[in-house]
Amino acid sequence: MDTTRALGEADVPVVARLFQKILRKTREPATPALETYLASVFLDGPDRDPQISSFVHLRRDGRVNGFVGVLPLPLLAGDRPVRGALCGTLMVEDHVDDPFAGARLMRAFLGGPQDISLTETANDISTTMWRKLRATVLPDHSLEWLRVIRPAGFAAEMAGRAVGLGDVLRPLARPVDALVRRRGDGPYWTHMPAGLPAGTLASAEVDDGEAAALFVELTRGYEVRPDWRAQSLARMLAESRRKAVYGAMVRRKVVARNGRPVGLFLYYGDPGRVGRVVQVLHAPGQAGIVLDSMLAHAGETGLVALRGRTMPALLEAMLGRRFIFVHASSSIVHARDKSLIEPFVAGRAFFNGFAGESWSRLIGDRFD
Repeated sequence: MDTTRALGEADVPVVARLFQKILRKTREPATPALETYLASVFLDGPDRDPQISSFVHLRRDGRVNGFVGVLPLPLLAGDRPVRGALCGTLMVEDHVDDPFAGARLMRAFLGGPQDISLTETANDISTTMWRKLRATVLPDHSLEWLRVIRPAGFAAEMAGRAVGLGDVLRPLARPVDALVRRRGDGPYWTHMPAGLPAGTLASAEVDDGEAAALFVELTRGYEVRPDWRAQSLARMLAESRRKAVYGAMVRRKVVARNGRPVGLFLYYGDPGRVGRVVQVLHAPGQAGIVLDSMLAHAGETGLVALRGRTMPALLEAMLGRRFIFVHASSSIVHARDKSLIEPFVAGRAFFNGFAGESWSRLIGDRFD
């Protein structure tokens, strides 16, 4: 009969093939670099826990036809250590022929020893399965946001992706955007004015060590938060540097006039492109100031727009700054102890970004 078991080293080449076929939608064979990285993340990840594993699904003939990638996520609920686990990559080959394979993988994951099970990338089908297993969808964590900076450049970028004319359209867009961005102080839905808005704080690059310290400090106020461990966080920060599909990494702290850091933002992007934001951290009451600094920097860098994923603490500040929101995938929490779910629903838990899988090179990098 069909069954599941923990991922083993011998399964990695098959999982890499599934990754290429199902997620990357290519017939190109998986490279040794991809196989090596999959093994490093899912067999020897940053917070490796021998009791929390990824799973493969086996058909009756013993062939692997499905996979769920699981990342341990140590958490603190107040000062109490809590075992968390993140359900990342979920894929089934020829799922029409085996419609219950995904559900079997999901049950195997939720049957693990973790106190809290999480995902931030559930599509509609996966969300239905989670709900049937009595999980809770987190609407305020489940929106993608977009902020247009250069409207003509943004239109050129979208048209370029659709019909392959980006190289022709981008030069035509630049003078239009230069003219449009000279309009007043805004805010506008269509664009961001040139220059720094009044009150915008300065930002400065940070190295891995300072970034790690800011991750710990700026998440300390959350009731449920990652139990950041120095070695694991250092590895995540190092791996997050490489996202060639997204563009160059930008990681900067936002500094108050007294020199105190009040936030950090991390995004990827190149001039003329849409930047991808992976993390925004802020001190209490400073969300808007950090967003303004990030948007101003992206504008000065030449990006046409920024996009990212919501967190409850950022939503209120975003509402007055002309962000556009759309639902693409769901963030979900499941726990046997229902008291652990309430902080996530109420926005008192830090989740998404580095408290998720967005740091991984599997999202946004190449393995040529």
